[in-house]
Amino acid sequence: MINALAYSQQLLDKLVNKFYDGNFVDGTIGNGHDIHRIVSNKHFKGHAYGFDIQEQALTNTKRKLENINTSKYTLINNSHENISNYFEENHTFHGAIFNLGYLPGGDHSITTRGESTLKAVEFISRHLIKGGQIILVVYSGHESGKIESQEVIDALSKYPQDDYQVLTYQFINQINHPPYVIVVEKL
Repeated sequence: MINALAYSQQLLDKLVNKFYDGNFVDGTIGNGHDIHRIVSNKHFKGHAYGFDIQEQALTNTKRKLENINTSKYTLINNSHENISNYFEENHTFHGAIFNLGYLPGGDHSITTRGESTLKAVEFISRHLIKGGQIILVVYSGHESGKIESQEVIDALSKYPQDDYQVLTYQFINQINHPPYVIVVEKL
């Protein structure tokens, strides 16, 4: 078995290879690992949009992407909850990834929140193409992470099964609350 982070990376790679000319969102760019994974895929010919509220995250990501053609991505210094401000109503997405929680190596008091995460996920899910996925890596080992985790699970469990499949991937016998993955796929 593989851990949640490795599983999310496998899913993301598969998604990018399937929709190599698609539109992708990294809803929490953090240190730039996921958006870099998308745009550095040798088959990728689409566009990736990265969101983060912290300047440090944008700085870290720009550094990580310095050898990548800037026509492949757009970095946005704003919360993912405001994603609808950046796209027309007819825009489509092929995939998205979120690492919920706080910026590794950053200020742990600045975290993602259920309300803002769900606003972004709801927008993307409405504009997701058939077979597209939203991948959420959920870190519930801190107080705000526990709250966000429950809010996200509660909301996504109500997504209509005729339109979406929603999966959780997690280890249930581990201590210290390791991260787990939620995948939303448009049918």
